[in-house]
Amino acid sequence: MHLVSDHIIEGRAGPTFDPNYPTLPGVDLIDIRRFTQGQPWDDFARMRAEAPVMWHPMPRDGVGFWAVTSFDGVKRVNGDPQTFSSEKGGILMALGPQETRHPILFSASTNSMINLDARPHRELRREHMPYFTATYIKGLRDRVSAEVTRLLDTMAPLGKCDLVEKFSQRLPIFTLCEMLGVPEADREKFIGWIHFLEMAQQIATEQAEQMASGGELSPQIAAFIEMFNKNVGEMFEYGRHMLAKRRADPQPDLMSAIANAVVEGDPLPDPYLDGAWLLIVFAGNDTTRNSISGAMKLFTENPDQKQKLQADGSLLTNAVHEITRMVSPVIYMRRTATKDTELEGQQIAEGEKVIMYYGAANRDPAMFPGPDRFDITRANAEKNIAFGHGPHICIGRMTAQLQLEEAYRQMFARFPDIRWTGEMDIAPNNFVHAVRRLEVEFTPERAAKAA
Repeated sequence: MHLVSDHIIEGRAGPTFDPNYPTLPGVDLIDIRRFTQGQPWDDFARMRAEAPVMWHPMPRDGVGFWAVTSFDGVKRVNGDPQTFSSEKGGILMALGPQETRHPILFSASTNSMINLDARPHRELRREHMPYFTATYIKGLRDRVSAEVTRLLDTMAPLGKCDLVEKFSQRLPIFTLCEMLGVPEADREKFIGWIHFLEMAQQIATEQAEQMASGGELSPQIAAFIEMFNKNVGEMFEYGRHMLAKRRADPQPDLMSAIANAVVEGDPLPDPYLDGAWLLIVFAGNDTTRNSISGAMKLFTENPDQKQKLQADGSLLTNAVHEITRMVSPVIYMRRTATKDTELEGQQIAEGEKVIMYYGAANRDPAMFPGPDRFDITRANAEKNIAFGHGPHICIGRMTAQLQLEEAYRQMFARFPDIRWTGEMDIAPNNFVHAVRRLEVEFTPERAAKAA
């Protein structure tokens, strides 16, 4: 099985064909610090209206890209892997200079199912599917429900807490570890690993900036890089150990399915095992966690929608679709054009990079009237593409839906007045909307019962 990392098309600093739309002043989708204020919804609205396929340069003559923000444009790119390849250059915005690439993390983030096309992608996805079917998810529901109850029990007497720390980060890790077959004693480690994975982009950016300025790394950055490398190394060491155990002694769990996957007649090579481990740890946790946190912010800002859901529990499934539309926790995915093509009136050359912005697409008024309005009764909320579209649609979307439904079914029943206080921290990351802290307050359960 060939390695994606050996066949990457790097792309170009500038476009081959003249841009049909302007590069809008003030729009910067590169600067990760800007994303600590949330996604740039105003910029996305300008881009959809004035430049739905906009050439976006990269600093220091890096590989530029076409930024796609319309619903139809994003859906077209996502649904046409023959023209827009995941495999030719990977799904991340930039690969970074070779001298700053983490040796294991770069290989694992590149040699992964999410970066494959055609038959290898289909075969590897098929190996995972038994653990993502409706039947399997139904069997998981009772365990997820019990864990939601347990987590809410720990919150109940507090009256205020960081929802991320106490709930949002813990439920997806529990669910993931149940699916993987990870021993309970090892599960706490995942919290630290996820934190460092979300910081990878910040580390790479600061490292590149200091190197570009000709200076040495600051002691703070050097120390953090050392800590980062230690934690990431431990994460991969643990994954390799567990996967080796499952190859030798398969169990009825997702870890065994990954360890014993066969693609094009051969077992997965080690780089793809690392890639599968990274993908399942990061993607299996991050999107659900940030959707749970984002939902609390939305319901607090729109109390009428919270009241509507509390009055009619049958709205919960559609409410979760609307939450994922509004939050859009995965900000973008990248593709590489396999041939000269046209998108929304813009000529795109073979080898050029195309980036789909899911949040922008999910707030396209052509698809969702009043797109910035949070409406849990929205008739077409399920049409959102927060989980992608086409062959690469998120394999774990039903698992995420289950966790969000159980979380808010029980949370609003136990803590009917729970609300976001207005305090939150968002990681400097332009790939995922990573909420690191979100403070909530509510009437403590003991006090409520006493009253």
